[in-house]
Amino acid sequence: MIQQRIEHKLNEAFSPKHLEVLNESYMHNVPPGSESHFKVVVVSEQFNDQRLIARHRSINSVLTDELANHIHALAIHTYTEAEWAESMTAPASPSCRGGSQIG
Repeated sequence: MIQQRIEHKLNEAFSPKHLEVLNESYMHNVPPGSESHFKVVVVSEQFNDQRLIARHRSINSVLTDELANHIHALAIHTYTEAEWAESMTAPASPSCRGGSQIG
């Protein structure tokens, strides 16, 4: 499963204090059971003193194969422990606005 592969890779790379990998494919115009749209929430000490773009690049780098071959969309939410402690929640993903059928 792609979701499990993402979880494994992010755990290995970032040793997160908190990790959520949500398959949001059901919210889009894809066949049932698809694994094409994901949202990740990663809280890691490694993000201390990193700008948001550097954090996102590091996530993209770890998931290079999945992004190139399996994932259509990836929402990335990265936090330091202090940032996460302020809200302890990531923004909700927007509703699908249509698009072409995958599959």
